[in-house]
Amino acid sequence: MNIATIPPSLRTVERLHCNGSRLLLALALSLLVLPQGCKKHDDAAEAAKPAVAVQAEHPETGAITEQIEADATLAPVAQAAIQAKITAPIKALLVQRGSHVAAGQLVATLEDQDLAAATLDNQGTFTAAKASYTAATESAIPEDETRARLDLQQAKATLDLDKSITAARQQLFAQGAIPGRDVDTAKAAQLQAQAAYEIASQHYEAMKKAGHAAAIDSARGNLQSAQGKLLGAQAELSYTRLRSPIRGVVTDRPLFVGETAAAGTAVVTVMDTSSLIAKIHLAQAQVQQLALGAKATLTIVGVDGPVPATVSLISPALDPGSTTVEVWLKVDNAKGRLMPGTAAHATIQGRTVQHALLIPTEAVQRSTEGAGKVVMVVDADGTAKRRSVTVGIANNESTQILDGLKPGDTVITSGGYGLDEGTKVTIEAAGAKKDEDDKSGEKP
Repeated sequence: MNIATIPPSLRTVERLHCNGSRLLLALALSLLVLPQGCKKHDDAAEAAKPAVAVQAEHPETGAITEQIEADATLAPVAQAAIQAKITAPIKALLVQRGSHVAAGQLVATLEDQDLAAATLDNQGTFTAAKASYTAATESAIPEDETRARLDLQQAKATLDLDKSITAARQQLFAQGAIPGRDVDTAKAAQLQAQAAYEIASQHYEAMKKAGHAAAIDSARGNLQSAQGKLLGAQAELSYTRLRSPIRGVVTDRPLFVGETAAAGTAVVTVMDTSSLIAKIHLAQAQVQQLALGAKATLTIVGVDGPVPATVSLISPALDPGSTTVEVWLKVDNAKGRLMPGTAAHATIQGRTVQHALLIPTEAVQRSTEGAGKVVMVVDADGTAKRRSVTVGIANNESTQILDGLKPGDTVITSGGYGLDEGTKVTIEAAGAKKDEDDKSGEKP
C-alpha cells in the first residue's frame, strides 16, 4: 500500500503504536540494568565507609589470683557486757566511757551491807560447826570408845569371877559341905555376868565399826553444810564488786550512781579493740579454696588506702538460713584508728592459677543471646568477629580464658562494645586514642 494513499488519521495511530513499543522496551531494559547499578553503588558506599579504630592485643600466658569480694561490718575481737548478778543500788562507778581497763580491774560496786551481815552470820555458823567436828573427832568419839572397852573388860572380869565361884561351890556341894541352894545361886550369878559380858562386847564392836564412823560423818556433814552456806554468802557479797573479765576500752556505761541495777542488766560494756574482726559470708565453692592465714584487704570509708587483714576463722558448718560459710578476717587496730560497727568492703586473695591464658577484663562482654561471655576478635580480613568464650578466674585487670581463644588470636580490648560483626576495623596503638581525646579537649 502506498503511504500516500493512507489516510492521515491512520498514519497518526501507527506512529503512536511504534512510539509506545519503543517506550515499553526501554522500560524493560532499565529494570534489568537497575539492580546491577544499585549493587555497584552499595559496594562503592561500603568500600568508602571508614574503618573503626580499635585497640587490640594477643592473649598472654601468666599467673592470675582469684579475688573474693564481700561486704562486712567490723566487730571487736572480744566484748564483755558486765552485768549485775543481783539487784542492788549502784554504790560507785570507777570508770568512764573511753577508759582503758585491764583484765580483773574493778569497774563498779553495789550496796552490800545486808550481804556483808549475812556473810558474817554464816561465818559464825561455820566456825561452830568446825569446832563441833574437832570435838567429835578428837575428844568425844575416843572417850566413848574407851568407855566401851573398859565396860567390856569389867564384864569379862565379873564373868570369870562368877565362873570360879560356881566351880568352887559345886566342889563343896560334892563334899557335902554346903547345900545345893548355894550352887544354884552361884550359877544364876554366872548367867547374869555372861549376859552382861555379851552386851558389853557387842557395844564395843559396834562402837569400833559403825558408831565411830557415823559420828564422824555426822560431824563432817554439819561442817560441810555450814561451809556451803558461808561460800554462798561470800559469793553474793562478791557480786557487789564488778570487775572486767577482759582488757579493753569502756564503750558504754548507761547507769549512774544511786540507780538500782537489776539482775541481768549491763552496768559497763568493755570492748577489746586492739584487733577487729570483719565477718563475711561466702559461697561454699569459694571457701573451699581458702585457708587460714590467707591475705586480704579492707576498703573502709574515711581510711586512706587498703587495710591489710588475714583470714582467722573459717566456719566448719554452713549457715542454715543462707547456706553460706562465715569467714572472719582479723585486722590489727593497735593504733585505734578503726571503730567497731564500721562498714567495710573485703577482698580476699584466693587460689592462684599458673600459666593461665589471660586477656584484659574490659575485653569480655556479656552475651546478648544468653548468660555466657563473648569477646570481639579481629579476623584475618580485618573485620570484627564475635567469639563465645568460657572464663575462669577474673579480677579487675585480667580474666582467665578456659575455652574459645588461642594465643594467636587478636582480641579487641577497647572500642569493641556496640561493634557490629563484620565491621571493618583498624588497630591503633594503646595510647593513641587517649592522646587524640586529650588533644580534642584542649582549648583553641
